[in-house]
Amino acid sequence: MPPIISVIGKSRSGKTTLIEKLVGELRRRGYRVATIKHSHHSFEIDQPGKDSWRHLQAGSEATAISNPDRIVLMKPVTEELTLNEIARLFGEDYDIILAEGFKQGKAPKIEVYRREVGPPFSAVSKLMAIVTDEPLKTRTRQFSPQDVKGLTDLLEQGFIKPQRERLTLYINNAPITLSTFPKKIIGNVLVAMVSSLKGVSQIRSLEISLRRQPSKTD
Repeated sequence: MPPIISVIGKSRSGKTTLIEKLVGELRRRGYRVATIKHSHHSFEIDQPGKDSWRHLQAGSEATAISNPDRIVLMKPVTEELTLNEIARLFGEDYDIILAEGFKQGKAPKIEVYRREVGPPFSAVSKLMAIVTDEPLKTRTRQFSPQDVKGLTDLLEQGFIKPQRERLTLYINNAPITLSTFPKKIIGNVLVAMVSSLKGVSQIRSLEISLRRQPSKTD
């Protein structure tokens, strides 16, 4: 899937502001960006009495609300999804996904620090950069809040460009880790197969979904 970067920080540190600036700079460079916001609050569109709520109460596994300029998907879950599981709902047609929150997740992280809201987090896994309003004693790379272009350069060179070509394989909804050789073999075989189909010209992306009936021994 697209590379995922978490932007973390304490309340009022400026996480949302940084994401806004990063999205704007990435868009100016021609990249497609998606964002995810972690929240502990309920959603107004899923309140008792609403049509979507009635659909779910009737037994629908998922429901969507659509109008001419946006679509909202609601999918009840029995436990909180991981960041990767949420990102998978977006599909593959993005260059990068920026997530606000998910401090305990496995994605690389950018911490936003402001002196007035308290000290930085301690022992954060996969912390690759800190956006700070004052110099810190740390080996982690530091950026000022104004250096959005420098931080975007880091995302572009370290994550977006190396993953412009990628192949993702899920079996029984679980991602399968592939090394370079099987990725190349699977990708070449799929492209060769679909290239021979009538009406297929240039292939920019390819999605295949296979659902099989369980055997009697399962």
